[in-house]
Amino acid sequence: MTADQDRPARATGRLTLDQLRTEVAEGRVRTVELALSDVQGRQQGKRYHARYFLDRVAGDGADVCAYVLATDVDMLPPSDFGLVSWDSGIGDFQVRPDLTTIRTAPWDPATVVVQADAYLDDRPVEVSPRRILRRQLDLLAERGLRVKVGIETEFALYRGTHQRLEDTLHQALRPVSAKNRDFALEVDPRTSRYLRLLQEHLEHAGRPIEAAKSEAAPGQVEITFPYGDAVEACDGHVLFKRIARHTGDRTGLAPTFMPSPQPGTASGLHLHLSLWQDGEPVFAAPSGGLSATGSQAVAGLLTVLPDLTPLWAPNTNSYRRYQPDTGAPTSFTWGYDNRTCAVRVVGRATPHLEVRLPGADANPYLALTAALAAVEHGIEHALTPPEPVTGNAYADHTAPPVHTTLSAALDAFRAGPLPDKILAPGVAKHYAQVAQLELDALPEELGEEITDTEITRWFARA
Repeated sequence: MTADQDRPARATGRLTLDQLRTEVAEGRVRTVELALSDVQGRQQGKRYHARYFLDRVAGDGADVCAYVLATDVDMLPPSDFGLVSWDSGIGDFQVRPDLTTIRTAPWDPATVVVQADAYLDDRPVEVSPRRILRRQLDLLAERGLRVKVGIETEFALYRGTHQRLEDTLHQALRPVSAKNRDFALEVDPRTSRYLRLLQEHLEHAGRPIEAAKSEAAPGQVEITFPYGDAVEACDGHVLFKRIARHTGDRTGLAPTFMPSPQPGTASGLHLHLSLWQDGEPVFAAPSGGLSATGSQAVAGLLTVLPDLTPLWAPNTNSYRRYQPDTGAPTSFTWGYDNRTCAVRVVGRATPHLEVRLPGADANPYLALTAALAAVEHGIEHALTPPEPVTGNAYADHTAPPVHTTLSAALDAFRAGPLPDKILAPGVAKHYAQVAQLELDALPEELGEEITDTEITRWFARA
């Protein structure tokens, strides 16, 4: 037997701290990425020598410039955010690793990624997306309710890597497939190789998929993840986007999570959620269908989500998706197994809610926070939903319409009483400023064609 055969196999997937110590001691892990999820839903942070991380950062945390939670997608320094500003000197906050989130990185066998949380003066930074979600989960836990979540995301694949497309100023965007391949098992070789390698990479990171399928728009695919813990679902999703891009580099393709990179494409981020109490689902009625709590949850979603739109539709391109006959909702409706509605009740014996409003560009922590805040509001006030839509919701012109521009959504977000009431103090103002940065960077005088400015800003970064 050779020395290589005697050597223990490299650990992959989720690691405990003790496993990480072993991997570092054996020389198999050399780098630790400490990742903080920013307001756009991207992992930002620092890379540490693995031994330094174990000796100094794992227990004490590290300092990071606080503007990573107060900037736009271009990382422009802030001007008037309450968290940081030029006047305050743009200082640091502390990031503390969540040592239950250590995952091996498929882009580098000697690297692991650890999710972090932000603190200032030993208090959680309330505008941090991960903190916002945890706070909402805590409020539901006070009612004895546990949340289970499954994320289903769509995105489109284009020929060429992101770097190659950027070098050509995105002038030759070609989807990997030009036809509707919805549910096709026989797909083009490039898509097949991409999906196979993506699945391997996700398994390497301990984030296995539930299912993958081709979708209706050119080059569009859909990935569904298993049901489980809410925070873990969002942590996994921001890591998944990095892995999706890495897989594209390996296969000569560019995945984009822009909701509408080209006319006719509408990529969504569907949130499947349910509430549980004492190990039992609370949305199910004994006689079938929705319980009273489930109905209240639906009513809350329809009542509150219109005022929280910037949390789940964050930029100008987000609003191109809300078109009839695309699978994206155009009004705040609900129905049983009805994909034309904003809220779809899935399953009869043990129903859960599918919130179909967020686009693929949505920050999962913020989108889920908005949905859960709406659910809790509906339960707290025992709201009653309208009658479910049994036909084509696109033809129902009585329900409140989905906002069609970011400016209209931001006006409602600023004017309505619910964002300030539902979110922690200062959070609504912070995210109003984030939305305003998008409007300042990309005004809405846009025609039907997706502009070069939209593509440049969001094709590789949504």
